Amino acid sequence: MQSKSVIEEATPKSYLTQDATCFQDASHSKPSVQIPNTMENKPQNSIPTSKVERAARFAKTGLKVGGNYVKHYARKIVDKNLTQADLDKENAADIYETLSKLKGSALKVAQMMSMSEGVLPSAYSEKFKMSQYSAPPLSYPLVVKTFKEAFGKTPTEIFDAFSKDAVNAASIGQVHQAEKGGRKMAVKVQYPGVADSIDSDLKMVKPFAMQLLRLSEKDLDLYMNEVGDMLKSETNYLEELQRSEKITQACADIKGAFFPTYYKEYSAERVLTMDWLEGVHLDAFLASNPSQEIRNQVGQTLWDFYDKQMHELQEVHADPHPGNFLFTPEGKVGIIDFGCVKKIPADYYPKHFKVMDRDNLVEESKAETLFEELGFLLPSDTPEERKFFVAVFRELLLLTTTPFEGDTFDFGDDAYFDKLNEFGERLSKMDELRNSKQARGSQHALYLNRTYFGLYFILHELKSVVSVRSIWFEKKK
Repeated sequence: MQSKSVIEEATPKSYLTQDATCFQDASHSKPSVQIPNTMENKPQNSIPTSKVERAARFAKTGLKVGGNYVKHYARKIVDKNLTQADLDKENAADIYETLSKLKGSALKVAQMMSMSEGVLPSAYSEKFKMSQYSAPPLSYPLVVKTFKEAFGKTPTEIFDAFSKDAVNAASIGQVHQAEKGGRKMAVKVQYPGVADSIDSDLKMVKPFAMQLLRLSEKDLDLYMNEVGDMLKSETNYLEELQRSEKITQACADIKGAFFPTYYKEYSAERVLTMDWLEGVHLDAFLASNPSQEIRNQVGQTLWDFYDKQMHELQEVHADPHPGNFLFTPEGKVGIIDFGCVKKIPADYYPKHFKVMDRDNLVEESKAETLFEELGFLLPSDTPEERKFFVAVFRELLLLTTTPFEGDTFDFGDDAYFDKLNEFGERLSKMDELRNSKQARGSQHALYLNRTYFGLYFILHELKSVVSVRSIWFEKKK
């Protein structure tokens, strides 16, 4: 879903999506930017913030989903043509409606799950993808309240102009446009109660995630703990400002990339202000039918941006969903939202990237040693289990590291992505994985893998042909 800019008529190609929130004081005499609400969703006047309120809302959804099952199978007696997809569609709509009203961590998990094709049933994937671009925004009076708590002033007392309506709204907050001293700015404001409800939200969403992702409880616990830690970091906008400045300065030399300037004087723990970037999201960019040259150009920019972070900074923008990138007609890429940044521990870094050396995977003895280092193999494994997991992880890693085999890779190759999806489907049905009593692998791999798969997905959508020689190989020389 593409939500349009607050100044759509004046600059029809201006879009911005970030996890943020903002509002406005209509009673203040200073005029604000009066922009029609172009968002499809109606603003919320309140958001449940207490654990009891949020749990009750989620429990009600659980009952509704249960009712959908009863209705579905009752209708199926009469209509034999009803399918599981019909039931998935009803359940996905009900779950997404609740998550989008609760916002915060629960909606963030839905956003993350929607990024990988084949992970969710298609009805859920399509519905949850809405959170990548736009969720129902909060009403303006709540934005004013947040500003007063942060600065003791309303938005229009701080800025020369401030849009009453949110431009975009996502899982953690929403974005408004502002002006100050002739500069156009984007202002992120966090939803009330998001930071305080992370742990309880993740506990609530866990049963649904287990069922949808078809993961064992042990694996999901590892995942949820890492997600919780990252979300707690992501909800402090002053920390995000510091991370943003550090990474954007370090990556300023990436050809084709551009970044906003951040304004500490107009930022606080729950409010973040930066330059407004011009560009369009991925879906609108692709709809403009860019040439293959431009597709390759923007794909190369994204690849170089992530390769440098992984192997020089060892600190990476780990939220590569399409809403965090803006594309221009001439093939430049604006990169925003450094709330989710994964620091790669120095002792884990060399172990994780050894898989890029094919020799470590092709030779079974080397693969076993590496898999022990990575925690894929456990001391308690029987010989049969050990043989099974070596085979599974070798196949997985040989497949996922295929792009690194040559000097270039065509991410438009549908056959390769079909193989990824087919293997993922097989993995989800393996009883040995589902019934494993211990999680395998490191929690540090979760966001690194998510980053690469998110990047692969975007490059596949772009159908980019990319030079994939990594800094990792240069460092080894």
